[in-house]
Amino acid sequence: MFDVRHAGPYDGDILGEIHAAAWEAAYAPFFAPGFAAHAVQSRRTRWHERIAQGTATILVAEVDARPLALSAFSPSSTRPGLAEIHTFYSHPDSWGSGVAAVLMAETLHCVRKDGFALVHLWTLRDTPQSRRFYGKCGFTECGTTRTFDFGDGNPLDQVEYERAC
Repeated sequence: MFDVRHAGPYDGDILGEIHAAAWEAAYAPFFAPGFAAHAVQSRRTRWHERIAQGTATILVAEVDARPLALSAFSPSSTRPGLAEIHTFYSHPDSWGSGVAAVLMAETLHCVRKDGFALVHLWTLRDTPQSRRFYGKCGFTECGTTRTFDFGDGNPLDQVEYERAC
């Protein structure tokens, strides 16, 4: 059974675990081992502050009461009038379960409820699994790319996706 809810003040640790596990599985291979280990640890500890800031809507998806996926969105800082999904991760234990699709549907519902007709996001060019997922969810590539440096001085290419809500 899938449930989606807004993250609460005590969800920081579990959001950190979801983010760290998903990031490690999907992104760590792009980085030197030491940098990747530090980046994974960093993702475990940043969510309490993000929840407290209250600048984004953060959703948590649960499977049989176990939190396994998260999303965060807010108004886009680069594309006025659009929302931006800044974070969308599901724990590797849940890959293929359908929880990510349920979370995306609820995320898009909340984006629409907040008054946005369009939403965009960025993902790494070389992550075919995430790109397939966004395509299945109705996102299309905008044709815009950028490089993003995660902090190791090795910028990676990202592609932008968007869709109507």
